[in-house]
Amino acid sequence: MKKQMVSILVMLFVLLSISAMAAELPSSNEATLRAALASGKPSVADFGARTCIPCKKMAPILEELSRELKGKANITFTDVWKDNKLGEQYGVQMIPTQIFFDAKGKEVKRHMGFIEKSDILKELKAAGMK
Repeated sequence: MKKQMVSILVMLFVLLSISAMAAELPSSNEATLRAALASGKPSVADFGARTCIPCKKMAPILEELSRELKGKANITFTDVWKDNKLGEQYGVQMIPTQIFFDAKGKEVKRHMGFIEKSDILKELKAAGMK
């Protein structure tokens, strides 16, 4: 009975680990971000790192929003420890930093630190998301 319980717990841990890894958006590069900003849809560009605790906390939120808002808004993530030039280009001084853009690709708001899903939605709506 004990062995079965341990096996079940190990399987659950493995499944949760796999699903957590799948909850991360792929890291954007300059071309990806440029395409998002040229799409005619509001965007949020999150600049962080895969190993940053608040960034890890935001990863599932960003992935969920990416799925929910497909066709309405763009959600991007840039790992600044892997692509620090893009972070420098956008003046990122602290991670995570979220930069909100309107449908014309113009920056309309900047937030530093963890941000709740509801606040991201509010900012995207203010940026013109329908």
